[in-house]
Amino acid sequence: MYQQIYLVDDEELVNTINTVHFRKLGLEDKVKTFTNPELALDDLRFREVQDQRTLILLDINMPEMTGYEFLEFMTLENFPVSNEVLMVTSSERPEDREKAEEYSKYVKEFITKPLKIEHLEAYLQKSFSSSKSS
Repeated sequence: MYQQIYLVDDEELVNTINTVHFRKLGLEDKVKTFTNPELALDDLRFREVQDQRTLILLDINMPEMTGYEFLEFMTLENFPVSNEVLMVTSSERPEDREKAEEYSKYVKEFITKPLKIEHLEAYLQKSFSSSKSS
C-alpha cells in the first residue's frame, strides 16, 4: 500500500473533496495536500526516504506549473517509479490524454473530474493486488 498520498490541485475545494474520499477509505493519515505544485515537487525531492510508494493525484491546469511540467521535472530528476501518478483533470481533450501517455513511467491513470470514490477504490484495489503479486 502507499506510504504517502499527495493531492496536487490549485483548487483547495478539490483537495478537500479528495481528502474526504481518502478519509472514508481510512487513508487520511497518509494524505498531504498542495495547491502549489512547486511546493509538492520540493516536498517529494527532499523527503528522507525517496523510494516510498507514493500516490500522486495531479491536476493538469494550474497557474504556477502545469501537471505536465511537474511530470517533466519528475522525469528529468529521475524520481523513483514508486511515485505513481493519477492525472485528475477537468480536461477531456484527447491531446491531454495522449500527452499523459508520454509519462507512462509515472502516470497510471487519466481520470476526469470529479474523482469518484468508486474509481479510487477500484484503482487502490487493483494497485494493492498487483503490488502483492510482484
